[in-house]
Amino acid sequence: MVQSTPIDSKIVGEQIALSNLPDLGYASIREIVRLVNKIEQLTGEKFIRMEMGVPGLEPPEIGIEAEIAALHKGVASKYPNIEGVPELKRETMRFAKLFLNIDVNEEACIPCVGSMQGAMAAFMVANRSDRNKLGTLFIDPGFPVQKQQCRVLGHDFESFDVYDYRGEKLRPKLESYLSTGKISTLLYSNPNNPSWICFTEDELRTIGTLADKYDVIVIEDLAYFGMDFRKDYSQPGQEPYQPTVANYCSHWLLLISSSKAFSFAGERVGTLIISDKLFNRVYPDLKRYYTSDEFGYSMIYGALYALSSGVCHSAQYGLAAMMKAANDGQFNFVEMVKEYGRRAHELKKIFIENGFNIVYDTDIDQPVADGFYFTLSYPGLTGSALLEHLLYYGVSAISLIITGSTRIEGLRACVSQIHPTLYPVLESRLRQFHKDFSI
Repeated sequence: MVQSTPIDSKIVGEQIALSNLPDLGYASIREIVRLVNKIEQLTGEKFIRMEMGVPGLEPPEIGIEAEIAALHKGVASKYPNIEGVPELKRETMRFAKLFLNIDVNEEACIPCVGSMQGAMAAFMVANRSDRNKLGTLFIDPGFPVQKQQCRVLGHDFESFDVYDYRGEKLRPKLESYLSTGKISTLLYSNPNNPSWICFTEDELRTIGTLADKYDVIVIEDLAYFGMDFRKDYSQPGQEPYQPTVANYCSHWLLLISSSKAFSFAGERVGTLIISDKLFNRVYPDLKRYYTSDEFGYSMIYGALYALSSGVCHSAQYGLAAMMKAANDGQFNFVEMVKEYGRRAHELKKIFIENGFNIVYDTDIDQPVADGFYFTLSYPGLTGSALLEHLLYYGVSAISLIITGSTRIEGLRACVSQIHPTLYPVLESRLRQFHKDFSI
């Protein structure tokens, strides 16, 4: 390692050694966060923090005021109903119709403690619906913690990196897994964390039709709702709508997060939207774990009851107020988060000008959108080596290895914490990095 680096090389090296992480490329997001926090504390130097998907915008006043009003009404003294407050269920149903153009019943719109809890509950019910099936197929790359949730539950899973199987290649690849009869659920994010690729309508149709053919439940993670900024998904009740597999299959479950699209991450509130057919479907094998064999009943009174016994009252009212304002056309939540696209555009430019490459660079035949994440690599370095070297230059990210990607040379970078005032700092550090590691 070059000794003269922006961050004290002795301290960085010591902390990497003390972290007991044998290969930083396999470190979890939170482990990288912990390591960088320690280095910052000891050196007094601030990093360009790109490792964790933490929203970097202020939360909307609409949500804050609604929470305060709810607290003043005394909700803090009462347990919330597990099914969710009526206001949030109603606005979630409207949101599904106005921004996804799908029809669902209120009862199938259920609050959860963020999409992470929603995914956990989905695995707990959907992966136990048929004793002859083993678990989840992840269309990768993806959010690493969802696989950790499966491991914690003792569920098996399969995965593949979708980048080489886009378009017409997706059907045979998917069918090779689903035709075994062992897959109970299929999960992906759209837009994708970490690559920011977005499935086309044809690809979603392929996923949906094959899911119906092989009786697989699709879990669609919409954590970055409406954030493919190449199209305007911000107008309620007007095309284009946020693309969804719900248009192409019967048994689906959507994870709707408030963290990114609504900048409400700290309140840990999201919603599950379950298709009416799935919500009301009877799976006899659920009686192995729950008192009912109905999917929706088992979700609410089995999984969610055991996990948290309800979602924070005031947070539900905050999300309900933001959804209502969006549904009524009074709050353009997509316009608010377009700042992430602007940041990604500038940050990609800085990295590319200093010798870096974008790993997942196209959506079949067009450039990947600028959004919350992008992926990068540097010639001659593996992802693990690049991640470690960048720490000495005050830049943090995570390896693509932990996302299920086959591109071992790549890193995922999140733009949310990089305010434009930090661009010159990043540019200076990367310029030195490129000088020190030029081939």
